Amino acid sequence: MKTSNINETNSSNEPSFASLTHDTAPNQGSVNCHLSDDVCRQARLSRDARFDGRFFIGVKTTGIFCRSICPASPPKEQNVVYFDSAIKAAEAGLRPCLRCRPDSAPQSNAWQGTSTSLQRAIRLIDGGCLSGEHAESLTDLSSRLGISSRYLSQLFNKQLGTSPKKYALYRQLMFAKQLLHQTQLSMTDVAMAAGFNSIRRFNEVFKSQLQLTPSQLRRSNTAKTGESRGKACSHRPQTSSQGINLLLDYRPPFQWLQMWRFYQLRAVEGMEWLNEKTLSYGRSFTVMFDDKLIRGTFEVAPVNAKNQLSLNVQFEEQQHIGFLYQIVQYVRKLLDLDADMDVIEAAFEPLVSMGMTVSSGLRIPATASVFEAGCRAVLGQQVSVIQASKLLNVLAVNYGDKSTIGEREVLFFPTPKQVAEAGLDEFKMPGARKRALNGLGQFVTQNPLASPETWIEVKGIGPWTIAYAQMRGESNPNIFLGGDLVIKNRVKALIVKQDAMKGLDREFTPKLYQQLVEQISHQVSPWGSYLTFQLWKNDEN
Repeated sequence: MKTSNINETNSSNEPSFASLTHDTAPNQGSVNCHLSDDVCRQARLSRDARFDGRFFIGVKTTGIFCRSICPASPPKEQNVVYFDSAIKAAEAGLRPCLRCRPDSAPQSNAWQGTSTSLQRAIRLIDGGCLSGEHAESLTDLSSRLGISSRYLSQLFNKQLGTSPKKYALYRQLMFAKQLLHQTQLSMTDVAMAAGFNSIRRFNEVFKSQLQLTPSQLRRSNTAKTGESRGKACSHRPQTSSQGINLLLDYRPPFQWLQMWRFYQLRAVEGMEWLNEKTLSYGRSFTVMFDDKLIRGTFEVAPVNAKNQLSLNVQFEEQQHIGFLYQIVQYVRKLLDLDADMDVIEAAFEPLVSMGMTVSSGLRIPATASVFEAGCRAVLGQQVSVIQASKLLNVLAVNYGDKSTIGEREVLFFPTPKQVAEAGLDEFKMPGARKRALNGLGQFVTQNPLASPETWIEVKGIGPWTIAYAQMRGESNPNIFLGGDLVIKNRVKALIVKQDAMKGLDREFTPKLYQQLVEQISHQVSPWGSYLTFQLWKNDEN
């Protein structure tokens, strides 16, 4: 097959797309995509960015698949088939479009179905458990999930139309493609960052799946971007000291300014840094992958007139570039970039009818770790946000490690062991709170994989602290902090307002409030965390 003449529309020598059975009629939306044809058609014709990543468009006449925002002229409806995931389109014999680049699309959870085992498997595979130097076998992965490898394969085939290993390989391939498009990393670094153990294997997979080599894709991309884009690329990382620059796509709406202000108010000097002119946010990170401690920094900033954030990642040790994919996913989760805000905010309708104003695009601003979230919650007990931030700065400065990464001296949040052994003499706060902080550090040191629910065993750690850690540390979407004082005041104000409109005069008793909290939690489930931030934001206003 010839590969020298590569373009976005792809020539007639490409795969015939014979594996699909919709040659004469449009897809009915029942097999390949969970969205209806009408919804997909309207979204692609209007290039609606809110649907970016929620479905993909297969073009039968060209053998490619695109995002809903693809700038190319839209094909006729009878020539398209819709897919709810890129892997389904690839399994149908289609190649990703070189213009809209499906590899950069925001992720969507809708196609994963409702199987908890499948969702856990996808999270582990996305974390790299089936790729790289220390890849697990399918049997090992199944054992971790508590199911058989046969049943796991059945789950993948039923929901995604492919096997776990093919899904993992496609994930590697798409990330490699993104790196080739957006960076000037060497081919060896690209292969390593994408989880391939050898350049030979990298080239084989690339050519078999995309009908061109990595070098051809990079040359093609360079030719298409033109001189102006080439100049823009000149600042991309050429040496390890500059870090790695990528673009992170998201579905609008996204209130980045509000998230930026949230982080600014709670920032730890040296561990986090913000720029008011560029609205950039950066911080240090410490994560464990394959029993290896990975440390570094990331910095993000909004891209003008684009639904994107620019990302710069720098590793403390450059050989850790093989964990780049995991760090990119870590940042996406931390900033909640894959949230589908239209779906989430639709659940707020009962409170909107009570008079709540929705701040559209408000997402969950996570912390770097669940332990950090727990420490923030402990230090924030019975004090203002500003005072809690001061206490957190004291903790990090006195007990955290320092390191120079790139040209910046950065501070790392203390480890559980460091907090467990901390004297905490610098703090002017009740002894019980100090002991709770030491106790939390000791418990997490001894039980590093324990969920926050088990923290209740630590004296001084209560339900509110655990819920806060789940919401900001684990990015749990369904934590409604009904016991929070601010939330209670906001809910009470909404109830009083609604009662006044209905001519009711009810006494706001603790029992009534508890009933209302349970009712609200049920109505907005599984998006309770987003409602928590909505009510906090309404209080600030």
